[in-house]
Amino acid sequence: MTKLNHILFFNEISLDSIDEVGGKNASLGEMYNQLKPMGIAIPNGFALTANAYRLFRTANHLEKKLTDLLEKLDKDEYSNLSDIGKKARTLILSATIPQEICDEINLAYKALSKQCDITNLDVAVRSSATSEDLPTASFAGQMQSYLNISGEKQVIDAVHNCYVSLFTDRAIKYRNDMGFSDLDIAISVGIQQMVRSDKSASGVVFTIDPDTGFKNTIIINGIWGLGENIVQGIVTPDEWVVFKPTLHNGNWSPILKKTCGSKEFTMRYSDKKERNSIETTIRNSVTSLEKQNKYCLTDNEVIQIAQWCYAIEKHYRKPMDIEWAKDGLNDQIYIVQARPETIHGLKNRNIQTTYTLLEKSKVLAKGIALGDKIATGKARFLESPAEGHKLQKGEILIADFTNPDWDPILKKAAGIVTNKGGRTSHAAIIARELGTVAIVGCGNASECIADGQEITVCCSEGKEGIVYDGKLKWEINEDDFTNLILPETDPMFILADPERAFELSQYPNKGVGLLRIEFAISNSIKIHPLAVCEPEKITNKETIKTIKEITKGYEDGKKYFVDKLSEAVSIVAAAFYPKDVIVRMSDFKSNEYASLIGGTEFEPNEENPMLGFRGASRYYSDFYRKAFALECLAMKKVRNQMGLLNVKLMIPFCRTVEEGEKVIAEMEKNGLVRGENGLEIYMMVEIPSNVILANEFAKIFDGFSIGSNDLTQLTLGIDRDSHLVSSLFNEENAAVKHLIGKTIHAARLNNIKVGLCGQAPSDLPEFAQFLVDEGIDSISFNPDALIKGIENILEAEQILK
Repeated sequence: MTKLNHILFFNEISLDSIDEVGGKNASLGEMYNQLKPMGIAIPNGFALTANAYRLFRTANHLEKKLTDLLEKLDKDEYSNLSDIGKKARTLILSATIPQEICDEINLAYKALSKQCDITNLDVAVRSSATSEDLPTASFAGQMQSYLNISGEKQVIDAVHNCYVSLFTDRAIKYRNDMGFSDLDIAISVGIQQMVRSDKSASGVVFTIDPDTGFKNTIIINGIWGLGENIVQGIVTPDEWVVFKPTLHNGNWSPILKKTCGSKEFTMRYSDKKERNSIETTIRNSVTSLEKQNKYCLTDNEVIQIAQWCYAIEKHYRKPMDIEWAKDGLNDQIYIVQARPETIHGLKNRNIQTTYTLLEKSKVLAKGIALGDKIATGKARFLESPAEGHKLQKGEILIADFTNPDWDPILKKAAGIVTNKGGRTSHAAIIARELGTVAIVGCGNASECIADGQEITVCCSEGKEGIVYDGKLKWEINEDDFTNLILPETDPMFILADPERAFELSQYPNKGVGLLRIEFAISNSIKIHPLAVCEPEKITNKETIKTIKEITKGYEDGKKYFVDKLSEAVSIVAAAFYPKDVIVRMSDFKSNEYASLIGGTEFEPNEENPMLGFRGASRYYSDFYRKAFALECLAMKKVRNQMGLLNVKLMIPFCRTVEEGEKVIAEMEKNGLVRGENGLEIYMMVEIPSNVILANEFAKIFDGFSIGSNDLTQLTLGIDRDSHLVSSLFNEENAAVKHLIGKTIHAARLNNIKVGLCGQAPSDLPEFAQFLVDEGIDSISFNPDALIKGIENILEAEQILK
C-alpha cells in the first residue's frame, strides 16, 4: 500500500512514536512489535497521527478561537467549566475533517479489513493524547472510545467524536489539574480490530497492588461482556490476586485469592439493525443469576493473563495498568491496552502514614476501601454529575457509582462512597491520584445514609471500608524509617488481619512471628468448622439458611472453609515471602467458638474457658479432630500447592510433651509431616510446664515462641480477663522473667529458634534490654508498636556491645 502521510500501522509504531501517536497507540505498537512474537495476543490496527488532528485544527481555523475561549476558564472554582466545555465541543463538532485525512482513513481501514479477511471489519476507535499514559498522570477515561464501529462512514464519525472528547468538561479540568496546557496536547486516534468480548468477558489488570503498592502481586479484575462496565464503575467484578514469584512454576498454583463479584450488568453490542449511529452500538442488561455466581475466567486463563502481564511489566520495566478482552467467537484472550501505573511510583516508601480511628459508632455501610485514610463530613447524595453544584467543599459524595464524568466535582469531596464499582475502575484510579478517601461497591450506601447526615468514612481497617454514623475522632501518625537500621535480633510482626499484610510488609521487618488465624475464621469464614463438617447436626433453620448463603458456589462446606483459610494465610505468606511467617493453629476458647455461626450447637459451656478446652487439647480429640483436619488441609494447600514454603506452623497451649506428640501425629495424618518440604513446627511457650520440660519439648518441636500474656497469667495465677486483679498482671515480675530466661537458654542449648510475642518490649525499653541480654532470636510486635520496638532493640544491642 502507498505510504500514507497521516497513518501509521501498529507494525510501524514503537514507544519512540509517542509524539506522533500518543501514549496509548505508542504502547499498542510497542507490544504488537515486541511482545506479540513472544505469544502475547495483540489485535492489529493503525493510528491516525497527532499531525492529522493539528491539520484538522488549522484547516478549520480553530486555534485562536479555542485559545480565546479557554483563557476565559475560571481555573479556581471552575464555575464556568460547563459553558466553556460546551462551546469548545460545538466548535470541534461543527468543523470538517479534511478530505485528505478521510481518504487516508478509508484506505487504511480497507487494508486492515483485508488483512483480517473481513469486509467492513468491526473496530474499536480510541483516543490517544500525546501527553496520555505518562508515569505522572493516567488520563484514565478522560477521552472517548467507540466500540464495534463498522464501515468507513462510522469510522470517520468516531474519529471526529474522539476529537470532540478532547474538550469534555472532565478532560479540560483534568489537564488543568495536572498542569497541561490545552493546546499543547494533540490527539491521535487508534483504530483496532474489535475483540468480541461482548460474547465473553473482559477486564483490567494491575501488575502492582493498586492500594498499597506491593510489587509481588498481579491483580486481575474481570466481568462478563464489554469492559466499559468496569471502567465506569457500574459493576462489582471478579478479582484474582496472583503471586509473581510462583507464577512460572508449573508445580505450584500462583493464585493466592479469588473473589466472585456480583457482575450485575453485562454490556453487549446491539444488533446491526438497531444501529443508527456510533452512539447506539451497545446495550446494558442485567446479568443472569447463574453467571453472576460464576467466575468469568478459569484458573488457567487467569494464569495465562498474569504471565502475559508480567512479561509486559518486565518489558516496560515499570508497574503497568493493562486491559484484556476475551473474544467469544474464537475463545482467544487478547491484550488491548497497556499504560504505566501512575500512583505508587511517586511515593516515598520510607515514610508510612497511619490513620487510626479512636472511636466507633453505628455501621451504616461497608464496601471496598481505596487507600488507608479517614474522612469525616456531611453526606451529600447526588444522582448525576449534573447535580455537582449541590456538593460543598469538604462534604462526602454519596452516589450510585462514579465514572470519569464525575471528575470535575470530585476534588471538592472529602470522600466518596458508592453503591457500585470495583477497585480497578477508572474512577478508583482518579480517586487515588487525587488522594481522596473512597469506598466503592457498598451495595446500599444511598439507602442507608441520609442526605446531609454527618458520617465518618474509614479506609484504615483493611481492604473493607466502613461508613460510620457521626463525626468520629481519629488521628494521623507518621513513621519515618529512612535511616532505621535493622537490629541483629529479628523484629517481626504479630498479625491478625491478612488485608493489612501487603502494606505492612513494606515496613522494616524480618517476617511474621505470630499470625493469628482466628481473625480470618471469625471475619472471613464466619462459620464454626464443625458446622461444615457435620451439617446434619444443625437443627436451627435460620442457621442452616445462613450457612447455605455464605457458602453459595460451594457444593461442600468443608472446601469453602479450606479455601478461605488458605487464602487468608497465603496473602500474608506472599506479602512477606521469602521471610518466615509463623502461623499459629486455632486458639479460640469454647465461648469464642460458640460465637461463630452454628457454634452453639457444638460447643460445651465451660466455667473457665481460658483454662479449658483450647489449643492443642482440641486437635486430637474425637470432638474436634475433623475440624482440625480442615486447618491442616488449608496449611497443606498453602505450602504444597501454592509453594509458600516460608510458612511455619505453631501449636498453642500444649500442656504436656505427650500432648505435643499426639498433635504432631494428628498433623501427619493430615499430610503435614515435620521436616517434609522443610516444614517446621513451633510451640507456644505459655504454660510453666513448657518451661520446666523445655528440653523435652525441644526434641519434638523446631522452635519456641514465648506468649508472654498467658505465661504471665499462669505464672502469677491471674485471670487476665478479670479487672479485679488486673493491677497484679506484670510481665516484668521476677518469676515471669525467670521463666522467660530459662526458655531462651533451653532453646539455645538445643539449637532451636526462640522468640517472644508481646507488647512489653516496645512499651518498656528495659524489658527489651532483658530479652536482648538473654540472647533471644526474635521479638514480634503489633504493627503500631513495631518502629518503637526496633528502636528499643537497637538501643539494647548498643548497650550490650
